This record gives sequence, C-alpha cells and structure tokens, in this order.
Amino acid sequence: MLGRDGIAGLVCLALSIGLFMLTFGLPPAVMVPIGPAFYPRLVILLFGLLSVILIVLDLRTPRSLRSGAGAVVAPGTPAAGAQPNYRLVLATFVEFGIYIAALPLIGFRISTFLFVLALEVTLEWPRDVRRWALMVAAAIVTSAACYFVFENYLSVLLPRGAWSGM
Repeated sequence: MLGRDGIAGLVCLALSIGLFMLTFGLPPAVMVPIGPAFYPRLVILLFGLLSVILIVLDLRTPRSLRSGAGAVVAPGTPAAGAQPNYRLVLATFVEFGIYIAALPLIGFRISTFLFVLALEVTLEWPRDVRRWALMVAAAIVTSAACYFVFENYLSVLLPRGAWSGM
C-alpha cells in the first residue's frame, strides 16, 4: 500500500510521462544537433526519475514509520504536530520579490549573489566566522555557476544592471 509520498510520486510520474509525450510535437532542429526539445526532455526525465525514487522510497519505508494519515515521519524530523514556521516562508517570498525587483537595476550576478546570501542567512543564522565564509562562498559559487551555464552553455542573455552594467 502506497503512502502519501508514493501517491504523489505516481501523480508526478504520470505527469512527467504525459509531458514527455508532448515534447514529440516540438519542431525538430534544422541547423544544430540539439533541438528545442532537448532541454525540456532532460528536465522531464529528471522529474520522472525523481518521481520513481519517491515511489521506491515510499515502498521501502516500514509501516511503523508512517503516521496515521499515510505521511512518512522520518527519524530526526519534527513531529507531525509541530507548527510550520510561516515567518520563514513570508521572508523567502519577500526576499524573492526584492531579488526580482533588483535584477534590472544591479544585474543578474550581483543580485543573485545577494539573494542566495540573504536566503541562507534567513534560513539559518551563521554562528561563527567559518559559517559566514561558507555562506559567502556558496553564494559566489551559485551566482558564478548559474551565470556560466546560462550565458555560455545555454546562450541565454541574463539581465545586465542599469546601475552596475554587469
């Protein structure tokens, strides 16, 4: 018997199969080896693979770890009755809105760095200098990796900042 995670995995797997079939309706590539269906198929295949993993994990979870509603309560996670932290959700939405508003002003690289750093600090306040350095490094790597992949590999023009020119 599948739990809630298994059912969600089945729904996502069916959705990914349907979306994958729709990619065959995309026009073929004329001059380049990778056509317009390549990236959607790649993302959909990853989505389907993650759905299968979710189903397998749900099937392998012992019934004793499932709560009465079918949800899996893993050891070390908050109990089912724990209150969700809505302030963090609201803070994340506010930071994302500021990020979107800052993109045309200071550009992709700077605003992505600031967004990732602010989100990390919001979700878990760093307790020492080492954690601060790790968060700054993660923000730099994330911003640089996204810039490199989108600008150089996918040939997507990212927003340049009106104030920074970057």
